[in-house]
Amino acid sequence: MSTLAMHPLTGTAPTEADRALAPAIPRPAVRTEHAPLRENTRNATFRFDTSPRVLTVVSTLRLSEALMRIRFRADDDFAGFPSISPDEHLKLFFDMDEDGMPVLPTIVDGRFAIRGLTHRDFTIRWFDSANRTLDIDFVLHTHGVAGHWAATAAPGDRLGSMGPRSTYLVKDTFDWYVLAADDTALPALARWAETLPKGTAATAFIEVASPASQIPLPTRADLTVHWLYRGDAQPGTTTLLADAVMEYDFTNPNGYVWAAGEAMSIKSLRCYLTFRTRLTRDNWTVDGYWRRGEAAFDRTLRGRACPQCTTPAA
Repeated sequence: MSTLAMHPLTGTAPTEADRALAPAIPRPAVRTEHAPLRENTRNATFRFDTSPRVLTVVSTLRLSEALMRIRFRADDDFAGFPSISPDEHLKLFFDMDEDGMPVLPTIVDGRFAIRGLTHRDFTIRWFDSANRTLDIDFVLHTHGVAGHWAATAAPGDRLGSMGPRSTYLVKDTFDWYVLAADDTALPALARWAETLPKGTAATAFIEVASPASQIPLPTRADLTVHWLYRGDAQPGTTTLLADAVMEYDFTNPNGYVWAAGEAMSIKSLRCYLTFRTRLTRDNWTVDGYWRRGEAAFDRTLRGRACPQCTTPAA
């Protein structure tokens, strides 16, 4: 179980405010009551009704050199907000009108119109259904609207938001779990770690720039963490993450692999899991969270194989 013994940047003991935003022990895994759209013994898919809402910053905490956690309240008190799985994300909107109010999506013919709005997708790190607050971890890029906004965010600042619209729940039916993430997917991996059942065998591979980007990972699981440092290499230019996962022992096929990061850098992993292991399609997810050179990129790498991966596993 990871703990926050010292503040990652100052080296001082964490304050009560720090502990409130980044508890040293895992929080209860609470799931809201939403009926699945589809379900089987291993997973379930959910879709939610959603409306635009305004979020207001409550507090902030610098988790590491690369991550800032921001806690929000909502103008509608997060009415009907779901909390099901680490797959959940919402869109944040960064445009403001002349009065300084967030510009929200409009509804056209029953559909949300977001064209022309500056938006990015973010993992929901934690939703506190009792206190009606929501945590989002922002990567502090040296470029990009979201990173710049997060670096100077203060209580009272506001953003538009919408979502989540759907989520994919992986059930606790596997013997082992492999979690792999770069900086952008680290918040989702941290939520995975925090919600795994007690004693679950799990291994995490995490690519970051340096030890200064590491964060604690509170968990009840039997979790082994491998930090992969890319050093001076630019994010998304290495194959550290895919290479590390492909070294894992997949002899026992009753496990689950979740991997997310720069789309092209992990594409080979999707092919490896498809053709070089005995895992079925219900045993893994490989998500492209972003792509070098593209803003607001968000899609899942499904149904596309690398040309060199053509031989099925024996």
